[in-house]
Amino acid sequence: MADDTRESDKSGVTTAASSGGALPKRTSKGVVLGKDGKPCRSCTSFADFTKSTSSIARTSHPHTLSGPPPDCPPDVETLGRSSWTLLHSITASYPTSPTPTEQSNARQFLGLFGKLYPCWVCAEDFQEWMEENKVRTESREEFGRWMCEAHNNVNRKLGKKEFDCNLWEERWRTGWKNGSCD
Repeated sequence: MADDTRESDKSGVTTAASSGGALPKRTSKGVVLGKDGKPCRSCTSFADFTKSTSSIARTSHPHTLSGPPPDCPPDVETLGRSSWTLLHSITASYPTSPTPTEQSNARQFLGLFGKLYPCWVCAEDFQEWMEENKVRTESREEFGRWMCEAHNNVNRKLGKKEFDCNLWEERWRTGWKNGSCD
């Protein structure tokens, strides 16, 4: 995903540096506003979202620190984990020698995925990253490594540990060599 050009002012509101696109805004409590100016649930962690709501709402939901209940809209963290599981699973089941049609389908899917992703700030980031790092669909190995690199780019932005891309297939397709997935 592209270089983070968002800046914070003294009030804690985070906006994108003028790049010609829509400006993501974050309230001082960490809630990202959607393009409509309302809080974006799929762009904000459940903890930040509930911190910004009234104390009455917080007391009726004792699980605010662990994430939203399963029957609530996903927050940015749940959505991200689920999306990466889907994307890595797609690469793991991708053919070792894909046809030109399969390669085109994979590229088209990711292009649409980047446009339709519910967290609009994340979607724009992913689209920019794909422009700079063309999807590699020539083989399962190339596609899996490309996906791992995309995921690591997000991990770096979030301050998370990077995954060793030499192990992507073991993690997402064959299972760990120690047999823990058998």
